[in-house]
Amino acid sequence: YTKSERAELEKMYDQTVATINQHEVYQGKIIQLTDREAVINIGYKSEGVISINEFRYNPDLSIGDDVEVYIEQQEDKYGQLKLSHTRARIMWAWKRVNQALEDGEIVTGFVKCRTKGGLIADVFGIEAFLPGSQIDVKPIRDYDIYVGKKMEFKVVKINNEFKNVVVSHKALIEAELETQKVEIMSKLEKGQVLEGVVKNITSYGVFVDLGGVDGLIHITDLSWSRISHPDEIVKLDETINVVILDFDDNKKRIALGLKQLEKHPWDSLEASLKIGDKVEGTVVKLEDYGAFIDISGKGVEGLIHVSEMSWSQHLKTAKDFFKVGDKVDAVVMTLDREERKMSLSTRRLVPDPWEDIEKKFPVGDKIAGKVTSLSNFGVFVELEEGIDGLVHISDLSWSKKINHPNEFTKIGEPFDVVVMEIDKENRRLSLGHKQLEENPWDTFESVFIEGSLHQGTVITEAEKGYTVSMPYGIEGFCPGKHGVKEDGTKLTVEEKLDFMIIEFNKDAKRILVSHTDIWKEAERAQNSEDEVATKKKASNTAKYVDKMNKGVERSTMGDLDVLANLKAKMEATPAKKAVARKRTTAKKTTRRVAAKK
Repeated sequence: YTKSERAELEKMYDQTVATINQHEVYQGKIIQLTDREAVINIGYKSEGVISINEFRYNPDLSIGDDVEVYIEQQEDKYGQLKLSHTRARIMWAWKRVNQALEDGEIVTGFVKCRTKGGLIADVFGIEAFLPGSQIDVKPIRDYDIYVGKKMEFKVVKINNEFKNVVVSHKALIEAELETQKVEIMSKLEKGQVLEGVVKNITSYGVFVDLGGVDGLIHITDLSWSRISHPDEIVKLDETINVVILDFDDNKKRIALGLKQLEKHPWDSLEASLKIGDKVEGTVVKLEDYGAFIDISGKGVEGLIHVSEMSWSQHLKTAKDFFKVGDKVDAVVMTLDREERKMSLSTRRLVPDPWEDIEKKFPVGDKIAGKVTSLSNFGVFVELEEGIDGLVHISDLSWSKKINHPNEFTKIGEPFDVVVMEIDKENRRLSLGHKQLEENPWDTFESVFIEGSLHQGTVITEAEKGYTVSMPYGIEGFCPGKHGVKEDGTKLTVEEKLDFMIIEFNKDAKRILVSHTDIWKEAERAQNSEDEVATKKKASNTAKYVDKMNKGVERSTMGDLDVLANLKAKMEATPAKKAVARKRTTAKKTTRRVAAKK
């Protein structure tokens, strides 16, 4: 061909062959299928071949089907058109998904599998996430029932950066339900009875599907009797009849009732029931102040106040007497049918223990009791159930000084007492413990005489003095200035010494002792004896000198020597006698102390 002829032929050829661009998506048709490949004609000068694996999602693929293809290369080294169906689907899918989100279009997808929190669905070849909360308007408990099924969705969110797509099936239902809600709400009336299905159960109530709109039965409106949880009355997916108590058009809230479909249990209460009758019931609720008893099994409740549970004056909480579910016998105390209130008592089933208190526990009787509580001012002792008395702290011991009763006894311990006084009107008993024994201070008066000596042990030391344990379990007090020993040191705790009684007060139950006075008295006695001896010595010396002066007229040198020797002898003799007198005095003091002991 000449150049002009060749140009003409090429022009004619180009007019019969489609022009394509690389890296773009085109529509093609399957013209041949094998086990391994699909031959695609896109109107180009050559056909393309795509692996059959790219069509696994479509088991119904056949010759003549239209498919999207992506031009990877117009001609490879063998002059073959290189195509990809997978990449074409992905590009086309993202374009379709974005368009569906923009237009609010409803798309169809295939649920492939379950994942954490929802399902995975194939939408246009893209794996989209279907959250569990977006499957249906009611809670879904089993996701597996949707796997392998086709469902319609609305695209609700796309993250192009991470290539994530979120779809919702619930959005389709809600659109339909909204129309139904408006219609249903327009027909609602208070007191209307409707049929519904239990949709959800919570701790505070039950949600019921009324056919497109939900209503709530509060736990208090499920039954006239008390219940712990709504699942005691209804079950999930159960069909029940409910009555409309109230509704709010704006907020689309509907309050429902179940118990209102039944007659109030108080209306069926026996007309013959009256105050003073004995009834039997079950504990349905406990509070600190009392127990609620259902006497009918259907919601007729009475309250047993904690004060009516026992004759004891030491009130406890209701939980110390009963537990929920206990069967209880009680007496009707008050009954108000109009207000639907009733008060009961269990303590009235037994006689009042204070009725014949004077016969049971006459004044002066010795009784074995049990300590129930302690206070700063005394000990509460239970003589029998319902009868308690107080032992004042001053009536615990004759001899010991008690700062708090817990130094003397403990709660729960046996405790013997004497009845001292009865106040039946105010239900009070005055008891005594020390009165079980005779007053030892009558005897102590003749033992601990002022000036007498007794051995004691220092048990405590305080700022003003020392507490001393004396014989017979009695305690004395030694003031600080009387706690100085003969060597000048002070008394120490646990030291055993002799003490002198310097004061005994029977009425005040007080004994003052002194250790210092013992050795000071001995010292005073010694000084007195020494003074008498000195005066006697001076008198004898004067008489002797006078006698010598009269017998000697003149002195010679020899006489002076004799006088000097005589003087030395006279001076030595009184000193020896003084030492002897001190030893004699000490022995006498020791004998006197021993005799007093």
